[in-house]
Amino acid sequence: MSRIFVTRLGAVSPAGWNVAALRTALDRGNPLPAQSLARPGWEKPLPTRLVPNPSVRPEFLTHPRLRRTSPITHYVVASALEATARLRVDQDPRFRLGLVVCLQSGCVNYSCRFYEETLKDPATASPLLFPETVYAAPASHLAAVLGNISLASSLVGDPATFLQGLSLGAQWLDENRVDACLVIGAEEINWILADALWHLERPAILTAGAGAICLCREPEPSIGVELAAITDAHTYSTQNTRTQAARAMRGQLGKCSPGELLCDGVGNSPRTDAAELNAWRDWTGPRMSPKHILGEGLMAAAAWQCVAACDAVAGGRFAAANVSLVGSNQQAMGARFVRADSAISHLSTGRSPGNIRP
Repeated sequence: MSRIFVTRLGAVSPAGWNVAALRTALDRGNPLPAQSLARPGWEKPLPTRLVPNPSVRPEFLTHPRLRRTSPITHYVVASALEATARLRVDQDPRFRLGLVVCLQSGCVNYSCRFYEETLKDPATASPLLFPETVYAAPASHLAAVLGNISLASSLVGDPATFLQGLSLGAQWLDENRVDACLVIGAEEINWILADALWHLERPAILTAGAGAICLCREPEPSIGVELAAITDAHTYSTQNTRTQAARAMRGQLGKCSPGELLCDGVGNSPRTDAAELNAWRDWTGPRMSPKHILGEGLMAAAAWQCVAACDAVAGGRFAAANVSLVGSNQQAMGARFVRADSAISHLSTGRSPGNIRP
C-alpha cells in the first residue's frame, strides 16, 4: 500500500492568482471586501467576492483551446499550472499524469448564454456554445494545455466531493495507473448562482476560483506533506441527518493533538454551519475558517480548505492539519494531512489513502 504525498499546490481566489495570495489573506484574518453584481430585473445588486484580474495577462491564455473559454477554465488552468510547476510533464512523454476536476455548479456562464440564445431564437442559437456548457469542459481544456494526461475524470457533487477526488487520485496512484495526480476544485460566478445563494443563505457571499493539489507516491518531490487519511463519505438521508453525518465524520478523524490545525468549512451561514459547529464543539486547538475570509466558493472553497491546510503544514506551522467538509446536500467527509517526516501514523479509524474507495 503506497504512501501518498503532496507535490505542490495551486490556487486562484478573490485574494489573487496564487497560493501566496491565498495564504496572505488567511493570515490577515480580515474578510475580503465584497463587490456588487447586477441582478437583472432588480434594483438592488447582489454581494459577491470577485476574483481580481491578474496583474499580468497569463501566458496560457494564448493557447488555441482557451480562446472562447469561460472564467472557470481559466481558474482551473492557472491553479493546475502552479500545482504542476515542479513536475516533468512536458519534458518526459512517459510521465503519466492523472487529472480529477471536481465541480458543483460548473460552467454556468456558458449555460446561461446557450439557453438565452435558444429561448430567443432556436434557429440561430450557436451550437459552438454547447460544448462549453458541459461539466467536463474545464478538464478537457486543461488536458489539451498540459498535453500529457493519462487518466482523467470529472466529479460532480457537493463540496465534500473534493475529498472524493483526492480519494480517487490516491487510488490511481496506489494502483500504479499514474505517476502523479492533479486534483482540482473550481467554480465561477454568475448572477443566477448569487441569487440562488441569497435565497438559501442570506448572510453568505458567493465567490469563485479554484484550488489544486498534486499527489504523488514519492516523498522526494513533495513539499513535505503527506495525505494520512480520508474518512468515509457519511451521506445524508432520513435515517442519517446532516448533524449525525458530521459527528460520524468527526469521530473517524479521532482524537487529535491540541497543537494540530483544524481547517473547517464554517462560513457565514448559521443554518448550514450548525451541524459542523456541533461536531467540532469540543475542539480547543487552532482553527482556520477560509470561508469567513474568502466567501462561499462551493467546490472551490473546499479545495481552498485543503490547500490552506497543506500550506500550513508545509510551512512548518503545524505537524498536522485536519480538514472538515460538511457538504451542502450530500455528505460529510474529513481528511488529515501530516508532516511527511513526522512519526504520526495512519489513523486506524479512517482509511489510509492507499486503500480508499470513492
